[in-house]
Amino acid sequence: MRQTLSAMLLAGSMLAAPACAATLTPSAADAFLGDVVGNPGDAATINGLCDRALGEVAKRQSALEAETGPAGIETTLRAYDDLTEIIFSMLGQMSLYREVMADAARRDAAAACEVKLNGAATRLSLSRPIYDRLKAIDAGKADAATRLLLTRTLGGFERSGVALPPAERARAQALADRISQAGSAFEQTIAASRKTVSADPAELEGLPADFIAAHKPGADGKVTIGTEYTDYGPVMTYARSEALRRRLSEAYLTRGYPANDANLRTLIDLRQELATLLGRKDHATLVLEDKMLGSPDKVVGLLEDLASAARPAAERDYARKLAVLQAEKPGATAFQPWDNSYLTNIVQKRDFAYDTQEARKYFAYDNVRDGILRLTEDLFGVKITPWQTATWDPKVETYEIHEASGPEAGKLLGRFYFDSHPRDGKYSHANMIPLRGGIAGRVVPVGALVMNLPAGGHATGLMEHNDVETFLHEFGHMLHHIFGGQSARWMGLSGVSTEWDFVEAPSQMLEEWVYDYDTLARFAVDAQGNTIPRPLVEKMNKARYFNLGMADMRQFGLSNISLRLHQGQAPADLGARTRELDAAYNLLPLPPFAQFQDSFDHLNGYSAIYYTYQWSKVIADDMFTAFARNGLRDKATAQRYRNLVLAPGGAKPAAELVADFLGRPISVDAYKAEMAKDQ
Repeated sequence: MRQTLSAMLLAGSMLAAPACAATLTPSAADAFLGDVVGNPGDAATINGLCDRALGEVAKRQSALEAETGPAGIETTLRAYDDLTEIIFSMLGQMSLYREVMADAARRDAAAACEVKLNGAATRLSLSRPIYDRLKAIDAGKADAATRLLLTRTLGGFERSGVALPPAERARAQALADRISQAGSAFEQTIAASRKTVSADPAELEGLPADFIAAHKPGADGKVTIGTEYTDYGPVMTYARSEALRRRLSEAYLTRGYPANDANLRTLIDLRQELATLLGRKDHATLVLEDKMLGSPDKVVGLLEDLASAARPAAERDYARKLAVLQAEKPGATAFQPWDNSYLTNIVQKRDFAYDTQEARKYFAYDNVRDGILRLTEDLFGVKITPWQTATWDPKVETYEIHEASGPEAGKLLGRFYFDSHPRDGKYSHANMIPLRGGIAGRVVPVGALVMNLPAGGHATGLMEHNDVETFLHEFGHMLHHIFGGQSARWMGLSGVSTEWDFVEAPSQMLEEWVYDYDTLARFAVDAQGNTIPRPLVEKMNKARYFNLGMADMRQFGLSNISLRLHQGQAPADLGARTRELDAAYNLLPLPPFAQFQDSFDHLNGYSAIYYTYQWSKVIADDMFTAFARNGLRDKATAQRYRNLVLAPGGAKPAAELVADFLGRPISVDAYKAEMAKDQ
């Protein structure tokens, strides 16, 4: 599971002009922010950055509230855009610190600052004087993008409660502050909730040799295995010991429990209270108003429509896995969640002659990283080079991306960090954090990928193929952030500031390239330097549609949890309700011991709209039809995609971006065709 954009910091922000980009002219807001502080030495430094930012925000808000004379685009709207630039830039920076700092003191300082900055954002969104000034702007002669920004901005104020009487506005502010505090506590509890299990060395039978070599027995003769992905994934996929898989599954599915039940209950109940104050039926209704689908009923309709296509494929998946288990245990009528990945792996070998352990020999981290960067250069006509800058850990990698040819050859497009490997206390999933967004002629975008992948070369850094897919997915967000920050006039339209339920689509489409032999052959080599064999990639492609049905039905279950938990007050038994909502779709529902709600981190950032992943997948499958028709390496198609989908950022509604690229409206046909493919 991936969480991207760190609680959806969809509005990127600015970076002071670097020496090598003399044509950039930073604004006062850009200059105030300056460069990202890559290695704050202690919590006091983070607190100082926070206090300075909050002071600047308060000063600018007061000035804007006191503005006189005619309200205008280049005065009032520009001042508002600069103000939000500072808030969201610092939110991105603090989110990064919370996720990656080595010590709890710095992580806690950053988390506390996130709460304060979110409070400042709420105060801004409840400022009636600023709303009235923005509302008074005559945008009749403005360009379409500026009109869209103004419309979205006013809608955001209205959904925040700016029209409420003063006492109720104050209550809305207090509720929003408490929601932010509960969300921060929820995520911090997950980050601190790593669990371990002990195993006899014999229980590691079936696991790859490099995994076993990295997990030596301790003084007691036992092996310690953790719930982080680099341990959890291989054990659940390869360990022949059902007992080990079950123990690790129980540890994994109870992370954060019971402490996070209280945080989650507070989060849900406060969101419901705020939605009611704002005159909405529930939080789900409120949060969906500015999304592509627009309402809970439309989300339910989407899930039902997609499930009707996925369920037959899922039932075929299940039957195949059950047949494998029955060969080992005659008379078995069902299998358990901790058997799922293990049985999937066996079916892939038995029915498709595809061995994931054979494939992983070709996916050393260093090679995969370089291959993804080269793919980006080839497809989009850019050049990626090292960037010399301070980092928070010696293993963090830093890069710059430049235009490679044409009239703007050499132009700096953006900068990014890769924090790719697990550490104690670090965020345990994968996401892209916008740190600075781009505005044409002013500043370039900066972002960070925070991931948890094995480190190094063939001896220590072998990745599963789905890890390669995750890497490219997250880097797809970075490319959207960077390419969408080149022509933007406004921070509020820069980069990934599209509708939230579109933002996963570009990254999900890019995943297709990791199944392309010509792409893999450029970086997938084994320890002896042998290129991944074409027959192995062909087997991979034959096997790829197996388990898609079950995987998507599980995603529908997660979407159902996310939506339904936000259609009223929190239930008396959060665990039981979560398991019930999951079982409505998932063919392999959560086991009775599961308390998954307490580690389902999307319930903070995404709240009711986890369905985003499935709607974005529909769009991704649809957009990919253009590449399937013209070729994955067709540079003309890639350039059209960059120009028409990525480069506009949020300057157009997402449905228009897709229609510009495809020449027609979005269709679910490609998704349904994928589910109907032979397995």
